Amino acid sequence: MADETRTTCPYCGVGCGILARLEDSGRVSVRGDPEHPSNQGRLCSKGSALGETVGHEGRLVSPILDGQPAQWDVALDRVAEALQRSVREHGPDSVAFYVSGQLLTEDYYVANKLMKGFIGSANIDTNSRLCMSSAVAAHKRAFGADAVPCSYQDLERAQLIVLAGSNAAWCHPVLYQRIMQSRRDNPDLQLVVIDPRATATAGSADLHLALRPGSDTLLFNGLLVYLEQAGERHSLFVERSTRDAEEALALARQDAPDLERVAEGCGLPLEQVQRFYRLFARTERVVTLYSQGINQSSSGVDKVNAIINCHLLSGRIGRPGMGPFSLTGQPNAMGGREVGGLANQLAAHMEIGNPEQRDSLRRFWQAPRMPRYEGLKAVNLFDAVEAGKVRVLWVMATNPAVSLPDSERVRRALAHCETLIVSDCMADTDTTALADILLPATTWGERDGTVTSSERRISRQRPFLQPPGLARPDWWILSQVAARMGFGDAFAYRRPADIFREHAALSGLSNRGVRAFDISLYDGLSDAAYDALSPRQWPLTGAQPEGCERLFSEGRFFTPDGRARLVPVTSQSPRYLPDPDHPLTLNSGRVRDHWHTLTRTGQSARLARHTVEPYVEIHPRDADRYRVRDGALVEVTSPRGRVTVRARLSQSQRPGSLFVPMHWSDRFAARARVNALLPAVTDPLSGQPEFKQGRAALRERRYAWYGFLFSRRQLRPEGAEYWARSRGEGLWRYELAGDLEPEDWAATARDYLCAEASAVGWMEYIDRAANRYRAARFVRGELESCLFIGPDLELPPREWIELLFARERLDPEERVSLLSGYAPGQREDGGRIVCACHGVGEKRILKGIREEGLDSIEGIAGRLAAGSGCGSCVPEIRALLEAG
Repeated sequence: MADETRTTCPYCGVGCGILARLEDSGRVSVRGDPEHPSNQGRLCSKGSALGETVGHEGRLVSPILDGQPAQWDVALDRVAEALQRSVREHGPDSVAFYVSGQLLTEDYYVANKLMKGFIGSANIDTNSRLCMSSAVAAHKRAFGADAVPCSYQDLERAQLIVLAGSNAAWCHPVLYQRIMQSRRDNPDLQLVVIDPRATATAGSADLHLALRPGSDTLLFNGLLVYLEQAGERHSLFVERSTRDAEEALALARQDAPDLERVAEGCGLPLEQVQRFYRLFARTERVVTLYSQGINQSSSGVDKVNAIINCHLLSGRIGRPGMGPFSLTGQPNAMGGREVGGLANQLAAHMEIGNPEQRDSLRRFWQAPRMPRYEGLKAVNLFDAVEAGKVRVLWVMATNPAVSLPDSERVRRALAHCETLIVSDCMADTDTTALADILLPATTWGERDGTVTSSERRISRQRPFLQPPGLARPDWWILSQVAARMGFGDAFAYRRPADIFREHAALSGLSNRGVRAFDISLYDGLSDAAYDALSPRQWPLTGAQPEGCERLFSEGRFFTPDGRARLVPVTSQSPRYLPDPDHPLTLNSGRVRDHWHTLTRTGQSARLARHTVEPYVEIHPRDADRYRVRDGALVEVTSPRGRVTVRARLSQSQRPGSLFVPMHWSDRFAARARVNALLPAVTDPLSGQPEFKQGRAALRERRYAWYGFLFSRRQLRPEGAEYWARSRGEGLWRYELAGDLEPEDWAATARDYLCAEASAVGWMEYIDRAANRYRAARFVRGELESCLFIGPDLELPPREWIELLFARERLDPEERVSLLSGYAPGQREDGGRIVCACHGVGEKRILKGIREEGLDSIEGIAGRLAAGSGCGSCVPEIRALLEAG
């Protein structure tokens, strides 16, 4: 048995340490690393299931040129020729890279160096633009640098934690677990959640402010005015360490002159606003955590600065248990910012607009050219592709055909791009389907390098698996292309440690404390020391060899005069408000057990159980108004498109608003890409899209027939206008609906299930009068697939049928019962899965509460095991306890 490998989780920005092992059976086991300071042994449901997502099924294993496999030399020559030809004929800005917070720092560094220093364009941007760029711009306005002041230890030291636009229970579960542990250790700790939705996180709050979507700046401007009026200005700190307090207060007073104006504008009860303001004012140790609900806005930068202003005026920054704290969405979004992976940055926190820094970097790299102006930010970059200004685009480790707003336009741009190069670990995504050149990249478990978490902590990702086929690291692919372009001497890296040392040396170049990012301690790191690198928070210098837990403790910032800026801001409405044709506000985001566009989590049956198909969350009042039934299929439309998803009625949704998850692509559902509905509206400073405030209409979509299909093979159901697939244990599950009814369901079923071999057994049930059909296919006695069709939504529960696929052979009683859809002797349905770790459903938990006397989280965990694993399901169990 192999030893455990210390590595880091590839999901959110918490940066959890993982101990991974390749077992003799070939299975990968994972557990939380108890020695890693970020998670201290904890993992969420996604991290716990990583071992189920590392198989080679669906992997890209060789380069593909024009649809045909190719060898690396041929593919690399083709990429280099395309880049060189476009630069020669149309200039450096005719090419672009679109990269990802999934890349390791070493990959990011090489990509940025090649584009900015050797191709000579700043047209490299990242999908981190979609999640963190508003926080970056606000940090630079306030602090003079993209520097996060806090660390996770501050969550244990705070007396008040404010979560603004963050459903941490689902999106940063391990941090949420740390917050919950802090509350158990310190009963005086208060938790305030600011979110239009009553999320799983809000269910744990002492105070939930369900404010009107987009009104965050008004709320925090009002808090700034209140703090001043309540005598909470930290006069010494403001005088010595800040500027522009009076200007910020003057504009805030115009925007939020009194509590009544704030309450009315935010759509909140006056007493809730008063309670929040008093709590903040009377509590010294306050941490305000903010994430996508703040950032993903056409005024996201101002929203972040409104939060920071409150901490600066009151001096609640730079000391234990206090400060504004941005929660990063991706595992290496911060690492990408460190190396200059955004189109408006240079490497090592240097600025494109600073001639001295540009020249310093050019000389360090010995680069032939450097861009003198910013490149194209994500949305504008794809506009330029559509316009033919960018002719060669290289996409790395991301799926922009799904993840960008106005995604139909993005697809048109990609389809018409002169040369689209895609590096990915997966062969079949919505973006790879449009590529001219596909390059097989390594992924988690195979990669070797570093990532940086939300708290500035650099951790190692280490390999413990062999890459499949011809897959190679992204840094190697980029370096090989650079060599073929004539830049081999500058990209002669043999291993990731070579890149990391160069990155570290650059961070200290002409720095002397001028730039926040400095890891020059590592510029002479040996290969062995790199391999053994322990998690540390930057800056890491000779003066700070153990790293820095907290920034700005001395009241000095990275502005020219060392003082932070309070930035005057005023509240702004979302760009597009509801109108008579589209009367609802559309919000998008993550669900608990999935990630991005399902290319990894979609492979795990355990993770798929919690949310098996795309849905829209609707308040019951709106459902009544638009005559939508719970569980029905509904069409959500906007001026840009439409999606068809399952209706989920919930009191947690704000009336007048809808929530649709972001994860589903055309590979997992027929028409469920929520970003096809959202316009490409961005913040004018950060370029970050407004994913949280679209406009939409809603109607129930009725079909002639409904059904579900289970198969051990991946299928593409023809004739189904609606379909959504999810992974089950050893099978794929499809939910189906259609307008056109086949003349012969028996023939259609055989077409679906491919019942042609002599070793196949076949069972079917037909009720033509009721328009019901059911069939099952057996191969050598094993249940291979089954299909259930009916005229309405009344179909059998799926849970018991799925269990039959784990059997080598069904007994006669199970065969007889199969087409009824119910287990012999009982008809209990466990319900929608709540606990992914132990497969415990909602109905089973409610039965335990109502019939077995289970009245606590601990009691349910002890009897049913639900909530005893990673803990991500605890907020939902708590909500079921409250509902009773």
